[in-house]
Amino acid sequence: MELRIDGQVALITGSDSGIGQGIARRFAESGADVVVHYHSDREGAEETAQYVRDAGRNAIVTQADVGDEDAVERMFAVLDEAFGRIDILVNNAGQGGGGHIHELDTATWDRVLKTNLYGPFYCSRAAARRMVDRGAGGRIINISSVHEEACTAGGGPYNVSKAGLRNLTRTQAVELAPHGITVNDIAPGMILTPMNRRAKEDPEYRQGAEAQIPLLRAGEPADIANMALFLASEAASYCTGSTFYVDGGWMLTWPPV
Repeated sequence: MELRIDGQVALITGSDSGIGQGIARRFAESGADVVVHYHSDREGAEETAQYVRDAGRNAIVTQADVGDEDAVERMFAVLDEAFGRIDILVNNAGQGGGGHIHELDTATWDRVLKTNLYGPFYCSRAAARRMVDRGAGGRIINISSVHEEACTAGGGPYNVSKAGLRNLTRTQAVELAPHGITVNDIAPGMILTPMNRRAKEDPEYRQGAEAQIPLLRAGEPADIANMALFLASEAASYCTGSTFYVDGGWMLTWPPV
């Protein structure tokens, strides 16, 4: 079955590279118009937008710090002017950051939580208000991490932000279900993206990490994009409030023994 989202308008945060860029490309190939968001990599965002246009769909590029409430509102105002509606929101923008919590400075904690948890809150709130007012349903997809469940020492604010995102997903799913809006969570495992630079640049580290994954390979952005397309499509209309692990089976063996 070919999954299509023809004519839908999708905002994908952090779609200048990595997973977000992969989702934007997959959505465009499947018929969606795309709002390409970036924080600092304008060149990457323009590359994504050109791919969308080459696929025959419309694209606009917008910049915002998703951890800034006013910036998010300005981003949605740009979307409103360009398209007049939003059908799909993918909260993908995120950043790493860690340290043992008892050793952590407040600025690091705030920076990670603002991007990874407040950002999806601000964006989901803005999108949901528009979806509810329009009365045509919608899709909200949060890109979390296996670290919403598998907490490792030194990953403090990242682990906490992703666990919070999981329950943001679940809570909004309950609240928005009567409006025909589904809210789901994708938890990637080891994906070869710029954020996971060590796995891309250190063959020895990558080989050791892949040996712990039942499918014996790292994932690619396309693996996440395919799941996002399913959740955005009509095929997933009865799926809401769930976490979908896309991790090659890694969580089946956590913790390693």
